[in-house]
Amino acid sequence: MDTKRLDLNLLATLEALLEEQNVTRAAERLHLSQPAVSTQLSRLRDMFNDPLLIPAHRGMVPTAKALELRAPLRLALDQVRDTLTSHQHFDPTQAKLTVTIACTDYLQAVIGLSIIKDLRRQAPGIRVAIRNLEPPRLEAQMACGDVDLALMTPEEAPPALRARPLYDEVYVLIGRLDHPHISDRMTIEDYVQLEHVVVSLRGGDFSTPVDQVLRTLGYTRNVVLSVASFLFIPEIVAESHLVALVPRRLVAGRTDLKLVDPPTISTRFTVGMVWHDRNQGHSAHRWVREQIGHSLPN
Repeated sequence: MDTKRLDLNLLATLEALLEEQNVTRAAERLHLSQPAVSTQLSRLRDMFNDPLLIPAHRGMVPTAKALELRAPLRLALDQVRDTLTSHQHFDPTQAKLTVTIACTDYLQAVIGLSIIKDLRRQAPGIRVAIRNLEPPRLEAQMACGDVDLALMTPEEAPPALRARPLYDEVYVLIGRLDHPHISDRMTIEDYVQLEHVVVSLRGGDFSTPVDQVLRTLGYTRNVVLSVASFLFIPEIVAESHLVALVPRRLVAGRTDLKLVDPPTISTRFTVGMVWHDRNQGHSAHRWVREQIGHSLPN
């Protein structure tokens, strides 16, 4: 390949095609005509000596070569974009901006105040809108600008979105302080027989990823209550015989609950930031992401 004659616009087209897997949508994203993108795809195929994308029933399917190129291509183009935008000066004290952040009620309670205080202190003209996380709708919400940033487990985000880890969290088993059946010496058999509360963000689900893991081990939890909010759970548990798995930070400092590590099953997860390409190079949004990253404890 003659890199002296390399056209960076072709690489940007390839990035859009790999993410959209549809010539029409890639053309709309690039503000080009469909024939222009088709012509560029033909040039890319010649450049890499590979079809790159193969027509399918709906849209196109990337070849193995295209999938191999996706990560290094995004990294290279991000470096170019960063170079081009690094000269743009962003003054947070003068910024006028509304940032919409989606997250669960657990994260609103645990880190929401810290984030808001830090952003408001350094950028008093920035307004922050906090809304509930809706995972099935997140990609569409971000694409149309309804959500700028999501705080969530990165592994659960749509693959087309960008992500950055913030901190590691762990679930603990909670029960009322004098609960007679929970202790650090519990077996997994003891654990599954307890009466459990689970959180369903959609509402009404009685099975969670923990239950899927337990089923692979041959166990089924006794789930008797499903709620839509983490914030409701500590109060339910403190006044009943029920138990629940909740993030440790949610119940840090509570003296009316018994906290133990659940037996056998892994309960660690990562909390991170997730955002759309439309905000990747925006200097203000980049600053907001950096501030959030700096303001949270590991």
